[in-house]
Amino acid sequence: MNHEYIDHTIGLSLQLILAVLFVLALVIYAGAGLLSSTRSHLKKWPKYRYVLWILGVISAAAAIVGPLAARAHSDFTAHMLGHLLLGMLAPLLLVLAAPMTLLLRTLSVTKARRLSRIMKSWPVRTVSHPITASFLNIGGLWILYTTSLYADMQENILLHLVVHIHVFLAGYVFTASMIYIDPTPHRLSFIYRAIALVLALAGHAILSKYIYAYPPTGVPTAQAEMGGMLMYYGGDAIDLTLISILCFQWFRATRPRTPLSMSRSMHS
Repeated sequence: MNHEYIDHTIGLSLQLILAVLFVLALVIYAGAGLLSSTRSHLKKWPKYRYVLWILGVISAAAAIVGPLAARAHSDFTAHMLGHLLLGMLAPLLLVLAAPMTLLLRTLSVTKARRLSRIMKSWPVRTVSHPITASFLNIGGLWILYTTSLYADMQENILLHLVVHIHVFLAGYVFTASMIYIDPTPHRLSFIYRAIALVLALAGHAILSKYIYAYPPTGVPTAQAEMGGMLMYYGGDAIDLTLISILCFQWFRATRPRTPLSMSRSMHS
């Protein structure tokens, strides 16, 4: 009983800390946007990016803090909904909010150059490569749901937190490696990223079917079937948005430039 009480207390304390961090993420982003907008040589930070950031933070928070997070410990379907929010929807929304661009606008020239050098370094280049990002993202999910890791993390609060942090960061890096919203020093071709994206999405779809047929350790069959279907169809909806953005960027980059568009670019 004492052990359960300690775990409950630690869990509540951890959720409180995480809730504070999510609020700080909102405040810091808003402050950075307002600060950069006050500089005369910069355009005002777009309002829609504030909205995207807020929605992204809310999506991530809902998966870790609150009723859904509490239910996810005993309900695999709720857990899978949290996975979609934390590992797919939140990363997409946050990437579209262009936080790195905002950070570069806010920093001094010297600090911005230092950050640019870090972004060009080989560790960042390796992790942000579409193939590496796909293995970290989809491969991590295969390990989570086809081994005892899922059952183990339900018994260990710290392991539970580490897994969720990995799911979010892997999802963010994967999304950022496919659609270039923020500055990307080492750009790869659209065709290369498209192939990597198709292979990654295939791995995600196959995993959802595997979960449907072979439930993770400790998960009832009915919950596994519902969770697998949610992962498959819910993931498809988010993936369709990601594919649409990549295709739109591809079309915009390759369409013929008319004299009017060239004139506008010269005067902008």
